[in-house]
Amino acid sequence: MPALTVIEVRNARPRDTAYKLADGGGLFLFVSPKGAKSWRMKYRFGGKEKLLTFGRYPHMGLNEARMRREEAKAMQRAGIDPGKHKAEAKAVALARAEHNFERVARDWHDSQRPRWSPPQAALILRALERDVFPALGESPVAEITVNDVLACLRKIEGRGSIETAKRVHGYMTRVFRRAAAEKLIPFNPAADIKDALRETPKGSKQPAITSVPGLITLQKSIDRSTSGPVVKLASRLIALTVVRVGVLRSAVWTEFNGIDWQDPDAPAPSALWRVPAARMKLEVESKGDAAYDHDVPLPAQAVEVLRALRVLTGKCEFLFPSYKSTAIPMSDAALSTVYKRRGYKGIHVPHGWRAAFSTIINEWAVDFGREGDRLAIDLMLAHAPRGASASEFAYNRARYSARRRELAMAWADMITEGLESPFDLLRGQAR
Repeated sequence: MPALTVIEVRNARPRDTAYKLADGGGLFLFVSPKGAKSWRMKYRFGGKEKLLTFGRYPHMGLNEARMRREEAKAMQRAGIDPGKHKAEAKAVALARAEHNFERVARDWHDSQRPRWSPPQAALILRALERDVFPALGESPVAEITVNDVLACLRKIEGRGSIETAKRVHGYMTRVFRRAAAEKLIPFNPAADIKDALRETPKGSKQPAITSVPGLITLQKSIDRSTSGPVVKLASRLIALTVVRVGVLRSAVWTEFNGIDWQDPDAPAPSALWRVPAARMKLEVESKGDAAYDHDVPLPAQAVEVLRALRVLTGKCEFLFPSYKSTAIPMSDAALSTVYKRRGYKGIHVPHGWRAAFSTIINEWAVDFGREGDRLAIDLMLAHAPRGASASEFAYNRARYSARRRELAMAWADMITEGLESPFDLLRGQAR
């Protein structure tokens, strides 16, 4: 029987019943009574006659159908059932389409949600929805390349959000790690590109680390130091409150409100550290005006530090008394010395937490369209607007109190991920 021609295939018309036009080697054109045409192939495998469908005409022409026939015959010669191979390939394709990046990322986010506070969980999901899903959300996770990941992060860097790019890189790395564990991808395309990302610019004349991973590494290093637990807790508290070193070391217990010291498990949603104006960096004439008192909203992580510290120094006037006498506060050098001993000389100083907070939180606010947070951030750093009156300062302090607490919680969630409990520092169990 001669092979089909292109004209014969094109001119095949429907009949009352379905019929076949053979091309040879088992390949034939099937024509239905309604005129639909499809390429099919009869073959034998394992002693049984089987049928394989390649595709519809005219979407698949005669030459392509013949190529598919030869591929199927090659599989037969290799001991592979072409029909079973096609079904398996279709299942893989469906699985890949089903496991796109957004679906895998949302599954990862749901699985990790219990580990995060609600603000932190929302922050991570917003970052993925804003910076990753538009570009890669619908892409099968198995088809995303290193270049795809880099292009996504370069776009974030391009708007000047260097620290955000680093955070998003971390989220993507963990999503792909989950995909690899579930055997959806052969390797993690985000794993080895850290060195390709831009460095975070210096944020202050004071040496300061301005990346969240770097700050967490610093804190873990301090926790592992041979310093006493009081100094370690001082380092943790200055990181969370970003007050000046002088304010921290001379803090007294009576300045703290909204914490039930008797019940260590009692929530403290309104915990506050009110620093008297007399201890703030102000003009001399303002130091006696209570309107210039500085309110520091305390997130749950800071309250936990205070409760741990209370076990050690709760009977003293000062939170951080001197080793020489509990009647005086610790020295200015107590914190800076341990930072130097841990190798952070010229890299980060205790005062550098303020620069780190300003750099990271201002950038974070811009990323989420919260440019109006700048005043709230300045108030958290006790930066009084130039020329502001006492009444204006007090008014702004009250007006932005709720937002300042939200920012404090977001900051605390960022810089405490993976850290040991403050109570472990008391027991010397920080690893």
